Amino acid sequence: MKQNLKGILFYAVFIIATVGIILFVMNSMEGESLVTSDLVEMVRNGEIVEYERDTYNDTMTILTEKGEKIKFTAIDENTFRDIIMPAFKQAEEEGKRNFSDIKFNNKELKTMPVWVSFLPYIILLIAVIAVFVFARRQTNGKDGVRGFGKARAKLGSEEKNKVYFKDVAGCDEEKEELTEIVEFLRDPAKFARLGAKIPHGVLLVGPPGTGKTLLAKAVAGEAGVPFFSISGSDFVEMYVGVGASRVRDLFENARKYPASIIFIDEIDAVGRHRGAGLGGGHDEREQTLNQLLVEMDGFSRNEGVIVLAATNRPDILDPALLRPGRFDRQIHVGRPDVKGREEILKVHAKDKKLDGSVDLKTVARSTAGFTGADLSNLLNEAAILAARENRPVLNMEDLNEALMKITAGPAKKSRVQTRKDLRETAIHEAGHAVAMYRLPTHDPVRHITIIPRGQSLGSTWSLPKDDSSNLTRNEMYEQIVALLGGRVAEALFLGDISVGASNDIDRATKLARDMVARYGMCEKLGTVSYLDGGEVFIGRDYQTTKSYSEKVAGTIDDEVKTLVDKAYDHCRKILTEDAEKLNQVVEFLLDKESMTGEQFEAIMEGRKVEEASSTAMFDAFQEPKETEE
Repeated sequence: MKQNLKGILFYAVFIIATVGIILFVMNSMEGESLVTSDLVEMVRNGEIVEYERDTYNDTMTILTEKGEKIKFTAIDENTFRDIIMPAFKQAEEEGKRNFSDIKFNNKELKTMPVWVSFLPYIILLIAVIAVFVFARRQTNGKDGVRGFGKARAKLGSEEKNKVYFKDVAGCDEEKEELTEIVEFLRDPAKFARLGAKIPHGVLLVGPPGTGKTLLAKAVAGEAGVPFFSISGSDFVEMYVGVGASRVRDLFENARKYPASIIFIDEIDAVGRHRGAGLGGGHDEREQTLNQLLVEMDGFSRNEGVIVLAATNRPDILDPALLRPGRFDRQIHVGRPDVKGREEILKVHAKDKKLDGSVDLKTVARSTAGFTGADLSNLLNEAAILAARENRPVLNMEDLNEALMKITAGPAKKSRVQTRKDLRETAIHEAGHAVAMYRLPTHDPVRHITIIPRGQSLGSTWSLPKDDSSNLTRNEMYEQIVALLGGRVAEALFLGDISVGASNDIDRATKLARDMVARYGMCEKLGTVSYLDGGEVFIGRDYQTTKSYSEKVAGTIDDEVKTLVDKAYDHCRKILTEDAEKLNQVVEFLLDKESMTGEQFEAIMEGRKVEEASSTAMFDAFQEPKETEE
């Protein structure tokens, strides 16, 4: 609270000073003329009927025959005597105006305190001092230079918006694991009677957006003990030794309480492998990591300090950090299943106004692979669309458009395209769709459009019916075939190829390489993995040889090309046999610009095409309604 008041005070002083200076400058420049020669010309032409001199500010304000009031500066006594007065006499001699007819007034000299003239400089000085003091406080803290070593951790008890386990959905097992931590902090004797020791550290691992940080906040809300939260990047500074000092300060503050929790978000920023990087690593970061290892391993049994950490890159963490005694337990927070997604949607829908058409179960079934953050974003985008159309509630149509917007980007309906471009896009997308339809294991087509979205000129959506966390060799192969559908369709029906398939080719090639070199799905190379699971960071294996020979590398390249060529021929055979159906899809897209999965299946099955549904992305996932006998 004090820091906020200091910040507000600083900005208030700065704004007042700036406004004061601006007003002073504006007042001093009000009504100024650019050149004095204009005044002389007006005098000689007899245009002035009245004037007023301000001898204090060296200004002269005139009133013309037209009623215009103009102010001139830099009209001192010498200028008035040597330039202006001769002009008046010349005008009188030429008979343009009698000088005696002109009204004039000499403004009395008003004495002003001396300090007033220095007021702008005083204000500026105050502003500079305020900026300096505020910057020093922000950088060094109340302890001056020693404040660099103070940990910038937030105490959870000071936060108003606390999160509890009831606010976290879709991860029941993970909450159960963390509930043990909370129960130990509340009643340590319960575990001590059985000789059980609470883990010193718990590492939350999982993809981005799955709720790792939210789970940690829920632990803070449930535990009722001091909760220190800090980001891994807050330990790293340009000054040597600051990170280690902040680690020591953090744990010293935590040990002041009988029981406390330390949460380090994105711990991979400070916990990476030691000895990595060009030149042997980063000394400051490694010093910080060493201090963290010492602090975590130096706990006594009754200290009651538990460390929680979150990361989506456990593969780059130092092994010493993951051993028992430091992070004893790893909790994997994965993507939620269909039941978890429904629960997450219900949590995020509490503050949303939904109409009767919204079925969260259907939305959950149609969003396989979505994380909690993705689902929250889906509802938020739908609410924004409803608000944009001034509707009090959001419906399934809003969710349908929000889903397409998230997966492919906003529709660019105003973009002007030629008939040629539209036809090329339609053929490309139809090639994808027809290939997907004829592949037994591929996900069904849900929507096709030639309306530009994001960076693509068109899109073909295929959504899985069920959650699946495992892929077979045949499924991966058919994915490659479907990815090549656009390029094959261009070659067959346009007689030429475009750059529109570049992303499809990249994905197909990567998938083929993974099959050959990572998953051991190549008969010629056998069940051997030739990849290390992805690059970690530069320097870990810098200037080292590969784990396989150049001959094997050439074989990998040959097998990848062979696999992609086989998929290309397979796709060409499918599209050649379904050329008539593909042309029907193309003509439909050119006429309507979009088609649903049901309309596409109707064309492929030779049925009558019905009108499109506004909730096409969800229709196939709705549970059939039970009919009463």
